[in-house]
Amino acid sequence: MKSNIIAIIIAGALIGGVLLLTGASDSAQRLPTLDNVKIIDSKQIIEIVARGGYSPRIIAAKADLPTVIKMKTNGTFDCSLALVIPSLDYQTQLPTTGVIDIDVPPQKSGTTMRGLCAMGMFSFQIKFN
Repeated sequence: MKSNIIAIIIAGALIGGVLLLTGASDSAQRLPTLDNVKIIDSKQIIEIVARGGYSPRIIAAKADLPTVIKMKTNGTFDCSLALVIPSLDYQTQLPTTGVIDIDVPPQKSGTTMRGLCAMGMFSFQIKFN
């Protein structure tokens, strides 16, 4: 009886870990969002929060506009502080609390830009259409 209970607990922990790592429990973040995208003075502003990953994880943006990514942190102490955007050849260490602006040249329609932490554990995508 005791071994069955232990086996059930271990199986539940494994399933929970898989769901957490694959993001299956966060299905709302899989849909592109425009909530954090604004156009001000012919410039597109995208706001992303870095803390325990990046939020939102998938962003829909307009193509062919100069863009600024505002990376926001607030008491962040995980690897999401070590930001890498390969297509821009960009790497930085974000502050634990603050905002960093990243200038992005106009992107063609159909382009997907990916940002990730230096360890590759956390990522976000910006889809330009």
